[in-house]
Amino acid sequence: MATNLRVVTLNIWNNRGDATTRTALINAELRRLEPDLVAFQEVLPDQLPDLIAGTGLHGTHQSQTSATPPPHADRYGGTAIATRQPHRIVEVLDQRGTDAPDVPWLTLAARVPLAPPLPPSGPARPLVEPGDMLFIAPTLSFRLDAEAQRERQVLALSDLDARHRTALPTIMAGDFNAEPDAAGIRYLTGRQSLAGRSTHFHDTWEVAGAGPGHTWTSDNPQAAEDIELLVRQPGHHRRIDYIFVGSPHAHPNAFARVRGAQLAFDKPVDGVWASDHFGVVADLEVGLLTSG
Repeated sequence: MATNLRVVTLNIWNNRGDATTRTALINAELRRLEPDLVAFQEVLPDQLPDLIAGTGLHGTHQSQTSATPPPHADRYGGTAIATRQPHRIVEVLDQRGTDAPDVPWLTLAARVPLAPPLPPSGPARPLVEPGDMLFIAPTLSFRLDAEAQRERQVLALSDLDARHRTALPTIMAGDFNAEPDAAGIRYLTGRQSLAGRSTHFHDTWEVAGAGPGHTWTSDNPQAAEDIELLVRQPGHHRRIDYIFVGSPHAHPNAFARVRGAQLAFDKPVDGVWASDHFGVVADLEVGLLTSG
């Protein structure tokens, strides 16, 4: 027996551009999408209430979880999550290091109750209470030459998952600032080892998405300034925002089947783009295996 779950990730682009209009656009689209789990990146603390107003989501910003804010968080914003069911933060991971001293974004890990599935039609059978699932929302180092930092950071994400993993598959969503062929993403999807270690998550876009799935692209005018600053090459397109789900290797008695993956916030409304990133939406079917 399974519960349907919709997951969204979006980099908010803090308060740049016409932030008031953009926030209203994002809020309207969230109302339409009706997600169950949302990972936000680069969101300022005072933006979060407006982003989720009227959606029925419960939100937590990294500023509510840390006594000492990372450097530049007041300018670039931080990580936030929003969930349909009330969540509980179980750990906040600071991904700074000697090789990445200026990363302003913390990683949030929360346990979220999975709503019980609807009773089956036909002969009555006892329902299996699904319990909690782990939801991890990271933002990794952004520079093109920072893959060594991102490798360290994805190893830390593996450890974070191992510390708080539940029977239900872990869901991890965020801005990883790396393309699918980067070492860190290859590590997460089981294609290569790092530091003598390996793991495996399913990349929901790879399972069910159509097309290249670019989320940071020169097709979006909001991204043009930063692409010129950081890349300085024409026609730049990358897929760097992901939703991952844990595999049977770590969750042998459960499943998170990916039923769909699509882009969101990828078209202008009345000439205004919601962010400099496109978002990703994944539809999942999640549950515990039962016998009999």
